[in-house]
Amino acid sequence: MAKAAYIGSKGLINLAPDAWVQWVTQRPEVVAKEILGSEFHWISRETDVLVKAYSATHGDFLVLNELQLRYTTQMPLRMRAYTALAQERYRLPTYPVLINILPPPSTLTIVSSYEQEFLGLRAIQDYRVINLWEIDAEIVFQQPLPSLLPFVPILRGGGEVSVVQRSLEALRADAQLNQLESLLAFFASFVLDTPLVQQIMRWDMAVLRESPWYHEIEQRGIQEGARRQLIRVLEQRFGEISHEVEVRLEGKNVEQLEILMDSAIAVNSLEEFVEILST
Repeated sequence: MAKAAYIGSKGLINLAPDAWVQWVTQRPEVVAKEILGSEFHWISRETDVLVKAYSATHGDFLVLNELQLRYTTQMPLRMRAYTALAQERYRLPTYPVLINILPPPSTLTIVSSYEQEFLGLRAIQDYRVINLWEIDAEIVFQQPLPSLLPFVPILRGGGEVSVVQRSLEALRADAQLNQLESLLAFFASFVLDTPLVQQIMRWDMAVLRESPWYHEIEQRGIQEGARRQLIRVLEQRFGEISHEVEVRLEGKNVEQLEILMDSAIAVNSLEEFVEILST
């Protein structure tokens, strides 16, 4: 039986907001008071969730959650901008958290702060980073963390059939959680063969192709393929290229990479290409 293939980040966190804020802050006394509607429409996406929280020690504060399918080089600046906007709007201390769902390319290093110095002035913004592939799947059942149940297959130790089945049983046992079945199937398909996932879930996997998660992964695959092809052309023409150049190509969309490919073919030197990349 096909089920709805998508639930947004706000819906996930809203399933158990207290458990969520306690987990991301690592403070068991914190409680969630309200999930705030984003008013920053020019940067807001479904992946941004702002929670007003409270603890007896710290009073009211904001937990800024950014769920990112894969980390990109734009994330530090985004975390700085969103944190500042949230703090200015609500006049509350802000605890920013970046949750990365899937590992980035090996050429990309995940950082937990934004730092810039210009004309002797420094801008710094720290934020907590949670990489889901580093999280032990068992804590989802122990704490429990129902919002993370659909992600269990990509957590550490979560890719076994028995663990996926355990997650499915937990989802089906709660009417509020069974809407997450399709998301569980989606991430299970990363670690298990599709026929096996179909057998476990007992419904048509074709519904996943309509999921925004599926389309984002597909687009990222096209983007990564274009980036790798561009790097190969540069290496064939000019030899080994620096890690810095590879990193600067991260985050470029397919259209930008196609334009850069034309430049890579036309230029006479790697230095000339880097100048174009800088414009």
